[in-house]
Amino acid sequence: MSSAATPRVVLLDIEGTTAPVSFVHKVLFPYARTHLARVMAEHSADPVVQQAVADIAKVAPGVPPLEQLERWMDEDAKVAPLKALQGLVWAEGYKRGALVARLYPDVVPELECWYRAGIELAVYSSGSEPAQKLIYGHTEQGDVTPLFSRFFDLRVGGKKEAASYSALVQEAGWQPHDVLFLSDVTAELDAAAQAGLRVCQIVRPEDGTVAGTEHAVAGNLIEAAHIFGLPVVGQA
Repeated sequence: MSSAATPRVVLLDIEGTTAPVSFVHKVLFPYARTHLARVMAEHSADPVVQQAVADIAKVAPGVPPLEQLERWMDEDAKVAPLKALQGLVWAEGYKRGALVARLYPDVVPELECWYRAGIELAVYSSGSEPAQKLIYGHTEQGDVTPLFSRFFDLRVGGKKEAASYSALVQEAGWQPHDVLFLSDVTAELDAAAQAGLRVCQIVRPEDGTVAGTEHAVAGNLIEAAHIFGLPVVGQA
């Protein structure tokens, strides 16, 4: 157990931390690629589509929007127009029942345990805020979005930039040392630590995550709870 005070806030990454990388890369991304053109055509009057198309034109003038989106998808680029449109496609998929999010089995029980103990829970992912809410709103365990107080996306900045963590902490009114950030990506943890947050790398065997040497490492949320003195599901 950590000798420091128990974190008051747990900030969570999604991919590789609470949801398997395979769900994102083998289910969500292919679904978006397959249905993106149709959804954009059917929802051309949607402000989300119009804004995304305008943003694409600014960064890639003269390039057809779908062509640029395909390039970004090939690169797994973390860019706002792509994330917004993917979120729109996924929203339709979840609504139709074609998509159901898979979370690791330790995630929902442990998050519920922390929530009951008064630990504030929040999400920071490169996926758009609506896409984050779709994942947690359509899990195999049902809608778990009520567990979270806040959702942060690229609006606050890139996840490998310390300024992003400073911005989201300030926006939420938290003190950096009260926040524990859980992610599988060492560069994100480096940035969060630089901003004064406490950090722990989640190393999931299924995802083949390689443990770093600079930060605390846990195999799941329960192990992270033990390290940082958080409540553990099933223990009084």
